[in-house]
Amino acid sequence: MRNGLIVAAAIVVAAGLFFVLRPDNGDDNASGTTTTTATTSTTTTATEPTEPPPPATVRIVVRGGEPVGGVRNVTVSKGRQVVLIVSSDVADEVHLHGYNLKRDVAPGSPARLPFRATINGTVEVELEQRGLPLARITTQP
Repeated sequence: MRNGLIVAAAIVVAAGLFFVLRPDNGDDNASGTTTTTATTSTTTTATEPTEPPPPATVRIVVRGGEPVGGVRNVTVSKGRQVVLIVSSDVADEVHLHGYNLKRDVAPGSPARLPFRATINGTVEVELEQRGLPLARITTQP
């Protein structure tokens, strides 16, 4: 009999907890009104406009028909604005392969080739008529 009372008491406690702890779905509200509490959370993140980095300027000087310091190896990030400036003591055409940009260069008249680095990999810059390599520009993601 004692075991029966313990089981009955456990059932009564379980039923009581069920009614106390169950979620309110609004169906059994006797007054016919439903109270809803809404919590709104707003997160504000201060973002400052980021300015793009300044263009990467690559300066090459050709003296005596040769690039001063040898052929340059330059690495830039993809999407970066680049300005290639070539000064030369010989007249020729500067050619940026891959982008197919060409500018004349002559003593006292440097060539300026602005471009956005969009080609993954390495492209060559050369004095076209002489076939003289000036630089290799590598674009990395």
